[in-house]
Amino acid sequence: MPNIDISLSKRRLYLYKGTKLIKSYPIGIGKMLTKTPIGNYVIINKVTYPYSRPGGPLSPYGTLWMGLSRKGYGIHGTNRPSSIGKMVSKGCIRMYNKDVEDLSRKVGIGTPVTIHK
Repeated sequence: MPNIDISLSKRRLYLYKGTKLIKSYPIGIGKMLTKTPIGNYVIINKVTYPYSRPGGPLSPYGTLWMGLSRKGYGIHGTNRPSSIGKMVSKGCIRMYNKDVEDLSRKVGIGTPVTIHK
């Protein structure tokens, strides 16, 4: 089973299969006052076009939301691609829409997610 490792200091999400790095993605993380929580979680759901509809304007969650086992937090796309690489979210992990869609095809419900400094 793949696993996800998120480095807040590097602002990168790493996808591993065992100890082998499969892919690395740039991310946006939580602001100083709403920091991304450090810890071990799992992906609990996937929602396409959360709070928006295909063809319509995107919500702040972009084209895909993958909820984490910590209530209210997830890995998701964005309607503001310029925010990737910055400390801008309310604690979630933001990705380019194409990247979160790619990641979603590679991981399933139950995939472990580790977030660290």
